[in-house]
Order: sequence, then C-alpha cells, then structure tokens
Amino acid sequence: VKVYPLWLCPFNLPPDPGMVHPTGDKAEIYVDIGVYGVPKQPYNALNTVRRLEHFVEEVKGFQMMYADSYRTKEEYRAMFDHRLYDKMRQQLNCVNAFPDVYEKVNKYSRTK
Repeated sequence: VKVYPLWLCPFNLPPDPGMVHPTGDKAEIYVDIGVYGVPKQPYNALNTVRRLEHFVEEVKGFQMMYADSYRTKEEYRAMFDHRLYDKMRQQLNCVNAFPDVYEKVNKYSRTK
C-alpha cells in the first residue's frame, strides 16, 4: 500500500488478562503500524485490509481496536481473547445496553 504517512509505534505488551495479550506468559514487544492518508493508486479497501488482517493473524499479531475491521465476527473473536470481556459484559448488564466491540469496528455491522 503506497500511502504516507505510516505510524510505527513499538510497545511492551504485558501478559495481563483481557482481550489483547501475548501468546505466552511473558511480556512481548509489538509494533502498532497505522496507515494514514489517501492511496496514490487504485485501492480496494476490502481486499487490501482483509489481506493485511490475514497476515497479522498468521504472525500471531492482532489488529488495533481503533481501526476499521473487515473480519467476520467469528474471525474477529478468534483474534482476540473475549473471555474476560464477555464475563464483564454479562456481569455489568452491558449486553443489551451497549454494542459489542466488534460492532464498533466493523462498519458493515454498524449499518444493519
């Protein structure tokens, strides 16, 4: 994707409970790569982002939750650990009060 600027932000991810944590029991360094700007060539967002999402999954990464996602709900749930999230949504009676996190990042689920 020939887009400028790119955001490169390394961060230390501790093995704490929640939706995003390393695969093991030790902290790991991850790099948030954000793509901003307008593409300089023809660009199919759906195909391009789906390929990027697949690559991120292959390398045991995850998509940042501020970004639009083109994953299916099942694919999204497979990328993130929803155990604590689901438990807290139930415990705090949020299920019917607020949209699920997937519905916030997937524009197709927002338009239903």
